[in-house]
Amino acid sequence: MYFFSKKNSDIVFYSNSLEQAYLAILGDDLFSAKEIFLQEDSPRARWGLALIGILSGYLEFYPTYFEIRNFLEIDMDFLLKNEKLDYIELLLGSIDLLVDINQEVFKYTARVMFENKFYNAAKKYLDKSKEVFYKDPELHYLYAKYYYKMKDYEKADFHLDECLYVIPDYYPAITFQKEISRYLA
Repeated sequence: MYFFSKKNSDIVFYSNSLEQAYLAILGDDLFSAKEIFLQEDSPRARWGLALIGILSGYLEFYPTYFEIRNFLEIDMDFLLKNEKLDYIELLLGSIDLLVDINQEVFKYTARVMFENKFYNAAKKYLDKSKEVFYKDPELHYLYAKYYYKMKDYEKADFHLDECLYVIPDYYPAITFQKEISRYLA
């Protein structure tokens, strides 16, 4: 289980804490997790209630733009690393609903998929994100990372140009473009 490692062997979880709620999710006890989230008034707990709704197939509490921005990627990554693939499928099934609240959902999903080496899925969600908001510089930076990984340096460079067109001084893109230039004729 990813939650525990040799580096984290001395972690203490308190009863009815947010950490305990996430442990309950890993144990497929969504009812207990929901009860814990209901006890706390915080953005994380409110997002937790929305997450429980998604994972149980009944969305009672809709997340806000900022809750999605702050927690979707983290939780999707957490569930992937803990091999909760059934929950990932449910989250992915909710993406079309969540994009109505936060238009960057496809990009967040693409980033998680890329970082977890699900490259085909990453490309799929990059393409969906492009349909929603083409001029997102971060989207083009992610495309560049994808194409670099695929060794398609011309497409990577193209997307860095697109990124820098929107934000000319975007430092990560500037440095990445210098690195990619070594591979271009």
